[in-house]
Amino acid sequence: MSAESTPESGIPDEAGTTGRHRAKGSRRKPRGRRKGLLIMAWTAAGIVVLGGTGAGYLYFKLNGNIKSVDIDSALGTDRPTKVDNGSENILVLGSDTRSGSNKKLGGGVDDGSARSDTAMIVHVYEGHKKASVVSVPRDTIIDRPECTDTKGVTHDAASGVMFNSAYSTGGAACAVKTVETLSGIRMDHYLEVDFSGFEKIIDELGGVQVTTTKNIKDPDSHLNLKAGTHTLDGEQALGLVRTRHGVGDGSDLGRIQLQQAFIKALINQVKHVDLFGDPTKLYDLANTATKAVTTDSDLGSVNKLMSFATGLKGISAANMHMVTMPVQYDPADPNRVIVEESKAQQVWTALKNDRAIPRSATEGTAKGDAGGVVSAG
Repeated sequence: MSAESTPESGIPDEAGTTGRHRAKGSRRKPRGRRKGLLIMAWTAAGIVVLGGTGAGYLYFKLNGNIKSVDIDSALGTDRPTKVDNGSENILVLGSDTRSGSNKKLGGGVDDGSARSDTAMIVHVYEGHKKASVVSVPRDTIIDRPECTDTKGVTHDAASGVMFNSAYSTGGAACAVKTVETLSGIRMDHYLEVDFSGFEKIIDELGGVQVTTTKNIKDPDSHLNLKAGTHTLDGEQALGLVRTRHGVGDGSDLGRIQLQQAFIKALINQVKHVDLFGDPTKLYDLANTATKAVTTDSDLGSVNKLMSFATGLKGISAANMHMVTMPVQYDPADPNRVIVEESKAQQVWTALKNDRAIPRSATEGTAKGDAGGVVSAG
């Protein structure tokens, strides 16, 4: 996949980059579908119009849809210092809970648990015209910090565990605490999207057009696409962003590459749909989107989401640079990855200082071998 343009000249062109292959061996079965990732940041822009129409009933209905968690109270003051340079950092998670309507889609057991199936750190640069997105592989082996969840329960630290165990252990607050410990960067906001809502959002948009350079077939994700251009409905979109065996080396890293390509196609689709000229479609999409997300308490109302979305809607796919947190395959287990510390530090330092992520930060790291397979149609 090629990056059309970048925040600064230091951001690399992703075309042609390759990572070393994962060691041969058996793969773990995927546990759940990938979720919508950055959807709310752009579809919520439609709420701005509704807020100004005087349609009080619709406004309050949307307001009642939004779920929020008070992460700031849970984490207290033991956090990285907020950098006041005009930038923002948002942790976007997709959780693979098996409850409710997600049980049908996920195909798993409703055991009351959930995992952060997808995690992205979105850095919005000063001026809110460009962004960098850092995907954190869920299979990354980390040291999880002690954290307190939003119910006030404290969870012990743990060493050598998978990154996505933070969410399954202590929910949103522990996920944020783990990301802040890993990166040293304060998360200004939190957005979580469930995949049943993601499917509905894609259908409300009329599908998303993508082009594939290879056939993608994965019975586990119910996906069967020939090479060519397709308009994916919600179910197909879920299949694409969750597949890890349909293309590439079967790794979580390859799946991240597909996700990143799909997000750019999704952003293009949202920007080309005439939501503002169709109030019914606008409301339906806003209603679905607000039901699909959980936010931090600072974004937990339509007014706050309106302000937030207004600040982000100027970011196009061409001005979004997407990378994976620098990792290498774990020599002790080919189904896991470990952080490439020196290169990851280059990423975190760049974001802290509101600068472009340097090319050197991602050169020679594990990739997943699915780059360039999917692009915007």
